Amino acid sequence: MSEIGELVSAGRGETVRLDAVVVGAGFGGMYAVHRLRERGMRIVGIEAGGDVGGVWYWNRYPGARCDLMCVDYSYSFSPEIEQEWTWSEQFAAQPEILAYANFVADKLKLRDSIRFNTRVTGAVWDEDRQLWSVTVDDGTVYEASYCVLATGPLSIPKDPEIPGLADFGGELYRAQKWPHHEVDFSTKRVGLIGTGSTGIQIVTEVAKDVGEFYVFQRTPSFTLPMRNDKLDPDYVEEIKAHYAGLRAAANASALGGVRPSTTRPYFSLPPRQRRQLMEDAWRMGGHAFLGTFSDLLTNPDANEQVAEFVRAKIGEVVNDPETAEALKPKGYPIFARRPCLDTDYYEMFNRPNVHLVDLLKDPIAEITPTGVRLAGGTEVALDALILATGYDGLTGAMMAFDIVGRDGANLRDKWSHGAESYLGLMLAGFPNLFMVCGANGPAALANIISINEQNVNWLCALLDHMEAEGLGTFEPTPQAEARWMDLVHTLAEKTLLSKAQTWYVGANVTGKTRGLTMFTGGFSKYCEHCATAAAGGYSELVFRPAVSLVEA
Repeated sequence: MSEIGELVSAGRGETVRLDAVVVGAGFGGMYAVHRLRERGMRIVGIEAGGDVGGVWYWNRYPGARCDLMCVDYSYSFSPEIEQEWTWSEQFAAQPEILAYANFVADKLKLRDSIRFNTRVTGAVWDEDRQLWSVTVDDGTVYEASYCVLATGPLSIPKDPEIPGLADFGGELYRAQKWPHHEVDFSTKRVGLIGTGSTGIQIVTEVAKDVGEFYVFQRTPSFTLPMRNDKLDPDYVEEIKAHYAGLRAAANASALGGVRPSTTRPYFSLPPRQRRQLMEDAWRMGGHAFLGTFSDLLTNPDANEQVAEFVRAKIGEVVNDPETAEALKPKGYPIFARRPCLDTDYYEMFNRPNVHLVDLLKDPIAEITPTGVRLAGGTEVALDALILATGYDGLTGAMMAFDIVGRDGANLRDKWSHGAESYLGLMLAGFPNLFMVCGANGPAALANIISINEQNVNWLCALLDHMEAEGLGTFEPTPQAEARWMDLVHTLAEKTLLSKAQTWYVGANVTGKTRGLTMFTGGFSKYCEHCATAAAGGYSELVFRPAVSLVEA
């Protein structure tokens, strides 16, 4: 067995010495494994799932699809991979995205360095030895100079807090952990709880072949037509010929992608022209609508007029006036919740066997062994129930196990009043701990693969600096962390993103501190901050010499 194989296959009671542990094997963890191995480091990746892919390994529900174009939602670091892999659709479905992750893992032989079906149970910093002791669920301990957390912003599923869930006697499915086999709903009475992006995608597929379908909606979401296209060979050839320019444009954008954008404020045009632009964008579909005006998340009046345009479109599509009215989102700005893209979502409610249950009028009282009982007394009998109720977002995965830094400081305590970090990458008091796509960076507000690559590349440059200087540990100063969080909070106050009760602000988890802690200044501006920190010689970090040098 090779040395790498021995590191990965260690078992209960063994202690393995490494240079780095990477937690998570989604797109961020995969890239971290690749880049750190390129540096010649001894590493092990740890992944709870049975293979690579992260959220795309787990989310196999009907209709699962990325709402970013594949030209954005793909790695940029390897021209060879770009040329060898061919996407079939503009917005790829889950099976194709997972196939892409597997293709990359095969190409780079990443699985050789990843331990699957394994969960981290704790990580403790040893100040004297300058290393992390990372324990996994079979008792193996990995001691590593660096701990890289690539756990992703959406990793810990959250069940609804409804009495009786455990008593349901029918088939129970969770969107975030869907079975790895086909599920037949064709003759069944099926209920769905949750109408965010995931729930909307499930509706568009399950409604096509189901006995009776009950969609339990508490908060309606704004969703726009995707207008997905198959990619013909000539267009694919154009993409491959122009990848370099497309990637450069993406990195210079606020969203880390080549989605449409503009500097044109809403009220800079007369009403007739504004209306025509919205009609054109609705017809084009995809992200055209999101990029039509520049100030939709800063100008409440502009936002409301655009929201009303979308509400009117819902009324045009849905035949039943009462159902249409219930589907129209109200009380929060459009795009303050994650903007959804769909294929015929509203059209599905014109089917006679698809029923919208408006929980704002009649909330769920409990889940019974045979279905769902509403507060008004009605019980909806079900054979199957689907939960699409989201995640403990941004911080959930890192709070799922004990992370203990210097002097016994626990991350759960540090984040008890909300996530705080420096650049969304590192934490004061937690040396050599690095986060990929952390809670205080652009996180869910930009192309996550662009964020992953930028974050990991920044870490590798930092490690090069430390190696050249004979340094053993890094961490930000408390003052640097505070300055970054001041900037994050200042920017958040200028956007309408915090005006909706969403997982962005922690509103879906009881007891979680409310607040928008993501960097809302855009991907390109975030990259500038990171580049400035590096160009300044990492002056806001505290370094300590490597243990061997101290002892010498």
